[in-house]
Amino acid sequence: MLKQRIITGLILAPIAIGGIFFLEPLAFSWFIGFVIAVGAWEWANLAGFTKQVERFGFAAFIVALLYASSFVDVKYVLGVSMLGWLFALYLITQYPNKTTLWSSHIKRLLIGVFVLIPAWNALVYIKVADIALFQYEGQGLDSRWLILYIMFIVWGADVGAYFAGKTWGNKKLAPKVSPGKSWAGVYGGLATITLFAVGASVLLEMSLSNTLVLIAFTLITGAVSVAGDLFESMLKRHRGIKDSSQLLPGHGGILDRVDSLTAAAPVFTFLLIVAGWLV
Repeated sequence: MLKQRIITGLILAPIAIGGIFFLEPLAFSWFIGFVIAVGAWEWANLAGFTKQVERFGFAAFIVALLYASSFVDVKYVLGVSMLGWLFALYLITQYPNKTTLWSSHIKRLLIGVFVLIPAWNALVYIKVADIALFQYEGQGLDSRWLILYIMFIVWGADVGAYFAGKTWGNKKLAPKVSPGKSWAGVYGGLATITLFAVGASVLLEMSLSNTLVLIAFTLITGAVSVAGDLFESMLKRHRGIKDSSQLLPGHGGILDRVDSLTAAAPVFTFLLIVAGWLV
């Protein structure tokens, strides 16, 4: 299993990084759209729709919504996502109570819309956006690095949580949702991404005030990424499945790899837009 995970990871990482840095904006939107469409196919199963015609139908519906959402001001899409993740956090803390608020097949399907669409909008917007904060080495900083930074937030929070949780993880974070996660893991993950933020600020010669804002945005995004992971775990537990699919050997499905990213990308992008850092 570990060998499969390593091989799959070594294949996926260059594809993801190559897509971020070498694809033109339109091709990148299609690339991310394909990932989201596969995620939608898996999400239909999480919602309890097991027939392939239903799952592919939902994937096609999501693709149509991706196109429609491109005509909507991204701030509204991401703002709704921000509120949605706050509500998701509430549902996680209440599990297994309050399941009547989301447990029906249709409600779970609709939740997928609010998870998948903003993630695509956020990543596509960053790809073409300008960073208005400062000039770096005489030129505007390439916004594609922000996408990689979001991925570092997600990875850092996950890796830091793993080692801190393994070492000090006695007090469970959400035992009814994901018994393996601990509060020590959360703190370890947040400490890790704080170091990322400080490192980025030093590299870019940011002022102290902007460094503090970046740290705050990074911590908020890291916390939301944990919520994204827990939210999918809650849906899988309710559905009675371990993985969203078996598409990725050793890793489960696409959603199992991007669940944290679908939460982190919209929130981080929204915060940057509100702060005036991204235009």
